[in-house]
Amino acid sequence: MTKPDADQQWLDEDAGPVVRPYAVTGGRAKAKNYFNVVAIVIATRTAPPADAAPEQAKLIMLCQRPLALAECAAHLGLPLGTVRVLLDGLLDRGLVRVNEPRQAANLPDDSVFEALINGLRAL
Repeated sequence: MTKPDADQQWLDEDAGPVVRPYAVTGGRAKAKNYFNVVAIVIATRTAPPADAAPEQAKLIMLCQRPLALAECAAHLGLPLGTVRVLLDGLLDRGLVRVNEPRQAANLPDDSVFEALINGLRAL
């Protein structure tokens, strides 16, 4: 058996090419706007413009129906921060709408959140 090169040891055969998030966002590392992970993203047009980056085009096509930011990231296979930066660009160009969740008037007791976190960890 041949030992793989040191640079390739952490990749498996199915990983494919690795692209850094900053390459996807054109070098921008931080979003101007903070979007909640449950914010709803909706495309404002049915097809992406010709000059849209591939990931932005995919995002526009995904959001033909309302989709939460976390779902967008999962479908694209990108980190939330990267998708937030992509959304910034699309929002600036009027290609998407982002609807933030309403702030609840009365937040539940902290024990509800602790129970939820413990339940999620148990999955």
